[in-house]
Amino acid sequence: MAVITLAQLLECGVHFGHQTRRWNPRMSQYIFTDRNGVHIIDLVQTAQLLEDAYDYLRSAAEAGKKFLFVGTKRQAAAIIAQEADRCGAYYVNQRWLGGMLTNWTTIKTRVERLKELENLEESGNLDLRPKKEGAMLRRELFKLRKYLGGIKGMRKVPDIVILVDQRREYTAVQECHKLDLPIVSLLDTNCDPDAVDVPIPANDDAIRSIKLILGKLADAIYEGRHGELDSLSEDDYDDYSVDDFEDEDLESDDASDDTSEEFSESDSDDTENEPEKEAEPVAQTAQTAQSEEE
Repeated sequence: MAVITLAQLLECGVHFGHQTRRWNPRMSQYIFTDRNGVHIIDLVQTAQLLEDAYDYLRSAAEAGKKFLFVGTKRQAAAIIAQEADRCGAYYVNQRWLGGMLTNWTTIKTRVERLKELENLEESGNLDLRPKKEGAMLRRELFKLRKYLGGIKGMRKVPDIVILVDQRREYTAVQECHKLDLPIVSLLDTNCDPDAVDVPIPANDDAIRSIKLILGKLADAIYEGRHGELDSLSEDDYDDYSVDDFEDEDLESDDASDDTSEEFSESDSDDTENEPEKEAEPVAQTAQTAQSEEE
């Protein structure tokens, strides 16, 4: 049985790439055509490569490998967290801290600090502290939980990293290369397929597209570990975004050496600064692509 159908990919808009002027020529092998100034991804290749990624992750899960999901853009945050939780993987969905993999020893000390503060909170010890001290500890707990909550149970560097938006997660990609960690990544038409090990050409901006692809990847990991599937329905996802958090006076950290001291949101959201994918040709392109497939 096929992992996914072309109809499912079409319905979720997986085939819509970026405007033609913003493409990466290395993605040409995965582009079917362009319509009204927008590149259209070849869904036949997407389906095949997704199936390859599915088999790869399922086999890795059967072998006991550990996985890390990474996606810090707003539209991916909730999906990253819930799909990773569902399949028992770790995740980073707020901000990639420099050195999170290459400087794991330092990051691990902050994870231990997070666990320590959570124990204090659960025991009610924070309520017994002086008001000012308690407020400072709660603020520290909030920041640590926000940035490191998804890797709280991670004891060592993961075996495989799964990315959404390769361009945005450039630092994570660089760290994976330094440690020779395999990367499974959604690739939009502005990405570089040579920078990843298991490419999946797909729209990495639309929520439905991200949800569909990550759901299948999580299915593969879950199936590899448990021998059966457990998928989330569309209603199971929380209405969640980074706007839910407020950090008005955090200082920025710009090097891995500072990671243990400060956690901030100084990084910009690439998707906010880029023009949105054109909505006008969507219906027309979908009909054309479907008729060509028939």
